[in-house]
Amino acid sequence: MANHKSALKRHRQSLKRRARNRISKTRIKNTVKAVRVAIEENDIAKANEALKVATSILDQAARKKVIHASQAKRRISRLQTAINKIEA
Repeated sequence: MANHKSALKRHRQSLKRRARNRISKTRIKNTVKAVRVAIEENDIAKANEALKVATSILDQAARKKVIHASQAKRRISRLQTAINKIEA
């Protein structure tokens, strides 16, 4: 365990950030799952609504550096591609 005052503070900060990031990552997983479920059910309207929510949450996570911006773009792109396949 850290002994220096600055190291103790850094440890406290890292714990707070970890908790915040875990919340955000769980939200991402749940919203992406909602899109996938809608795609499995071939419900285009529900899938598009879920994608709109997922896009917002992914972009927010990327802005706050919880996930990399490229990862957010890639996930959105793959979800949109999956929706386009069921529409065709």
